[in-house]
Formats: sequence, C-alpha cells, structure tokens
Amino acid sequence: MSDTLHTERLTATPEGIRRAAELLKAGKLVAFGTETVYGLGAIASSDTAVAKIFAAKGRPRFNPLISHLPDAESAFAQASLSGRMEEIAHALAERFWPGPLTMVLPRSPNSTVSDLAAAGLSTLALRVPRGKTALALLREVGAPVAAPSANVSGTVSPSDAFHVLRSLDGRIDAVLDSGPCSIGVESTVLDLTREVPVLLRPGGVTLEELTALCGPIRHPDDFSEIAPASPGRLASHYAPSLPVRLDATSIAPDEAQLAFGTPLPGAGLTWNLSESGNLEEAAARLFAGLRFLDAEGTRRGLKTIAAQPIPRHGLGLAIRDRLRRAAEPRTHAATLT
Repeated sequence: MSDTLHTERLTATPEGIRRAAELLKAGKLVAFGTETVYGLGAIASSDTAVAKIFAAKGRPRFNPLISHLPDAESAFAQASLSGRMEEIAHALAERFWPGPLTMVLPRSPNSTVSDLAAAGLSTLALRVPRGKTALALLREVGAPVAAPSANVSGTVSPSDAFHVLRSLDGRIDAVLDSGPCSIGVESTVLDLTREVPVLLRPGGVTLEELTALCGPIRHPDDFSEIAPASPGRLASHYAPSLPVRLDATSIAPDEAQLAFGTPLPGAGLTWNLSESGNLEEAAARLFAGLRFLDAEGTRRGLKTIAAQPIPRHGLGLAIRDRLRRAAEPRTHAATLT
C-alpha cells in the first residue's frame, strides 16, 4: 500500500466490533483475533479489498486465502457439496466448528468469494473460527471475510494485537484487540475435494482427531501426483484456454492484449489492468481480465493473450508470478490457503 495509514486501535466492545465491521464493509483492512492467530481481514467479495491484503503483507504470490464465516450454514452456502464429501464435511463441522479447522471444498457457482481471494480456482478454503469477538465481527459483517495471518509475509504469525501493530502499524486501517490467541498456531487445513481427504497443513486440530472421524487421510508429501496446497507451495491456478505470451512489446492482430499502462497498438481485443500503472488496481483486475480475454478472445477467434510487461517490484512480483503460472500448461487443480 503506497500511503501510510492511521491504524485505529479498537477494543473488543460492541462499539469496537461495529466499527471494525463498518471498515471491512467499506473495503478496508482490519486485523482481528481468532483462537489460532490474528488474521488480516478484508471483505472476501471484493477483489480490490483483497488486493490490499497482498500489498500490506508484501505477500509474494496470489495464494488462495481462507474465508472466515460465523457458522457452518453460511460457510457451506459458499460450497458445492454432495455424497460422501458432504457427509464428512458436516460431521467435521459439527465436531470442530467453531474451531481451528479449515476445509477446502468445491466452490459454488453462487459463491460470493472473489476470484482474487480464491486465486481463480474452483475450490475454496472455509473456516468458522472460535472466539466471541471474531464470531460477533463476522455476524456483524454478514459476508465472508478473507484473512491470512496479520503479519508481513515471511515473519512470525501474530498471537496478540501488539504483534500485529509491530508488523503492520501504518499499513492497515485497524486492529480489533481481543487479547492473546488461545492456540497461537494456524488452523489445520484439510482438502475434501479428493477421494481420500488430504492434510494440507497441520494445525490446531490433530491428524489423529481427524482420522478418528473421517477415516484414512493422506499427506501431500506421501505422493507426488498431488500438488501440495499450503502456504508457499502454490501449484495450479486458473489457466485460460488461450495461450498466454508474457512480456509482450508488440501485439499481433490475432492477439488479445492484457495491457498495463499505455496499451500497445494493433490488438484485436484489450483489457487494461490499470491505465495509470497502479499495481493494486492491476492486482484487483487480473483474474477478471484473464477470464474476459479468454472468453471474448476465443469467441472472436483470437489465438493468444499477450501480456505487457509488469514491474518487478511490490505487487508486480505477485502479478508476474500469476501470469507465469497462467502461461504454463494446466495441471491437476489444487488450492492454497
């Protein structure tokens, strides 16, 4: 984020919770405590708000983010469940929600979680956190809140509001102080989209507890054909059907152009990530742009999506990373939290 913000210190009172919810609904960043660690929250339905998370954290990639909701009913409304997966998901929710368990589930066509929060994938990471303040905040917001740990990327996750401020003061809009976290390590992440559930990240719910409820569970390190889906181990993102050409300095008439700044002449179709060259705006518009150029370019018979060069700093690194992955042949889909 380019400008220094005044970071409000909010207390876990009804007034403080209402203020935090107002900020989130206005597209602002608010750190809040859960039973695991403090999360850096943004309204999950807004690409623009979610892009601010990556900017504030200096997060190097557009990793999928966990979406937090106040109850199982609202969480499962974001997903498409059926068969044994539905049975397991509901059993896990009854046992461990609210609590330190994140489930990776198929994304519903009616999901309100933005492409950027989901990293363009067909899956979502969903959690109902434990904690009176966190749940009150989520009920007040009334929508999914994306929230990775509230710290600069690569540093230790925060377990109290002081840790958040030491890392992010002046980079976020507010922190809602609910005291120290009771667990202090991140949630367990379990992928239910496969025939046998996969433990993507150990955390506050143990493997033994999960196995006792849903049977055999695999770990991604046990087999190479599944791309791991946990922080920093990104595998497959949304890949357009049209090939993507990177760092284009000229455009052919049979190409769709993903522009940044001043468009190049000659394209058959153009989507500008940011006419002003703003990287936050570009990040927020990236997935929508790829989808538009892919669909409309295919309809018009264009052959390629040509992406103009993106700066190699700030969010530009994340955008470049995402474009590089979009340019690679698509592999088995995975998700990341």
